[in-house]
Amino acid sequence: FIGQGVGYLGNAATNVAFPLSTICLAIGLLIGVGSSSQFSLYLGANEKRNAAHIVGNAVTLMLISGIMLTLLIEIFLTPLLNIFGATPDVMPYAASYTRITALGMPLMIGTKTMSCLARSDGSPDYSMQCMLIGAIINVILDPIFIFIFQMGVTGAAIATVVGQLVSFIMAIRYLKKFKHIRLEKEDFYLRLPFLRSITALGMSGSLNQIALTLVQI
Repeated sequence: FIGQGVGYLGNAATNVAFPLSTICLAIGLLIGVGSSSQFSLYLGANEKRNAAHIVGNAVTLMLISGIMLTLLIEIFLTPLLNIFGATPDVMPYAASYTRITALGMPLMIGTKTMSCLARSDGSPDYSMQCMLIGAIINVILDPIFIFIFQMGVTGAAIATVVGQLVSFIMAIRYLKKFKHIRLEKEDFYLRLPFLRSITALGMSGSLNQIALTLVQI
């Protein structure tokens, strides 16, 4: 859609910005895979309170990391895009696109984390629906914003974030749908032992994604 509606500079802009999405996915994998793996281990050991603590810590961690990532991108946007290969012609498109998509980074991390936890809780269909609905909305809105409203890469970025927002809302609703645990307020307080286990179990997939990011750059 961007190629047809904006041209090669628009495509170049999305390619330059793409490493930020893979960095975001790396964080999502770190928290999502790590927490869901430890969640499954605790459920297997019938330690449901610890399983609830893991979920709560994962939710708090995903929100904090997502907000921090967005702030870093917004503050250091131009240097980052230069590192990723933005030329003077591409920079205006890349900056317009990334300033908006950066707002969706916490949503993307949250959806990835909650989807992993939903699968581990025995709801793979719900997890798949969370991921699919955002992609479908993005595909529908892209041509509307780009061709009808003539919004260019800005429209594509808005379509992406709207899709991510719907996916996130659907994913976060699963906090009230867990089959095996009941979450309490204290579960959302960060605790070092749980953070360590999440990080240890999720690090492998995260590092693979970071390596892919370096290749892309």
